[in-house]
Amino acid sequence: MRREPLDPETIVSATEDVLRRHGPEKATVLDVARVLGVSHGSVYRHFPSKAALREAVIQRWLDRSREDFAAPVQDAELPPPDRLRGLLTTMFTTKWAKAQEDPELFATFQVLATEHSAVSSAHVGALLARLRAVVVDGISSGDFADGDPDVLARAIFDATGRFHSPSHAAEWRSPEIKAESEAVVALILDGLRAR
Repeated sequence: MRREPLDPETIVSATEDVLRRHGPEKATVLDVARVLGVSHGSVYRHFPSKAALREAVIQRWLDRSREDFAAPVQDAELPPPDRLRGLLTTMFTTKWAKAQEDPELFATFQVLATEHSAVSSAHVGALLARLRAVVVDGISSGDFADGDPDVLARAIFDATGRFHSPSHAAEWRSPEIKAESEAVVALILDGLRAR
């Protein structure tokens, strides 16, 4: 039996370990409780469902990458086209690395993305906000043609989905994926350029 108090962070860490060991389909709240040495009711006092546990794990997992995504957007020294290229490249390479280096948690992320979970939707919203910020700067600087920043950010996100959407993860193993992503980014930048 566990003697220390049980807190959400401890439960999330244990759930992350269980997900890595069993994968998102086979991991259960009972498995988490066993690892912690508590009853499953103790886990449910902090998280109302298995889905809530998975979301908490993936939220923390995504938070670890937040700084990587923010860096290209925040570098005001770079012109907007270079910032957009940097942001997109970082989005792609970060997702590719997570899929390869942490396949079990990436599989959990895929499940949440398929379910359109709150965590997955918030992640998409954060990426769209970053894209929008660069587009706004590009329009303001005259590097990009005028347009609705929300529409343009969503179009960029959708046009590059093959390189960052979890549903395309199997394609990321292709040796041509980097060159293909660079070609799409070049096409997008050319399409945004002020004439």
